[in-house]
Amino acid sequence: MQRVANCVLTYNERVLLLQKPSRNWMVAPGGKMEHGETPLATVRREFKEETGVQIITPELKAVSTVVIQEEGQTTSEWMLFSFFAENYKGNVWERSPEGILHWKNQEDVFSQPMAPGDHDLFQHLLKNEGMLFSTFYYTPDFQLLDLKHETV
Repeated sequence: MQRVANCVLTYNERVLLLQKPSRNWMVAPGGKMEHGETPLATVRREFKEETGVQIITPELKAVSTVVIQEEGQTTSEWMLFSFFAENYKGNVWERSPEGILHWKNQEDVFSQPMAPGDHDLFQHLLKNEGMLFSTFYYTPDFQLLDLKHETV
C-alpha cells in the first residue's frame, strides 16, 4: 500500500493549489512517504519540494484510503494523510517541478477541476472541525464509484 501526505495551506482567505499537468486537476501539494518516514515528516518535506515554502504547524485533519477497482477487483490501494495549515515561511514558487501553483479564493476552490473525492476532502479541511476518516473507490481513470466517511 502506497502512503501519501498532502496539506491544504490557507493564507489571507486564499488556498494554495497545485495544478498537475496530467489531467490539469488541482490538488493540495504533497507526495509519497519514504521508507520509515512519518506522515508529518512527509508533508513537511513534500510541501517544500513542491512549493518552495515551509508550512508552519500543519494539523492532521483527514485520513483516507483510496481504492482503485476494475471489474470489481482492487487493482491498487493507497492511504492519504491530509493536513491543514494557515502559516508558512518563504516565497511560493510560481511553477513547481510538479505543475503550476495557484492561489485561489476559498470560495473558488470547489469550482476547480479535481478528482471527485477531493471536493469532499477540501470541504472538510476548509470548513469542518474534527477528524475525517474516509474511503474513496475509483475506477482506473478516477471515476468515483463510492465513498464512505465519518467524522469524529
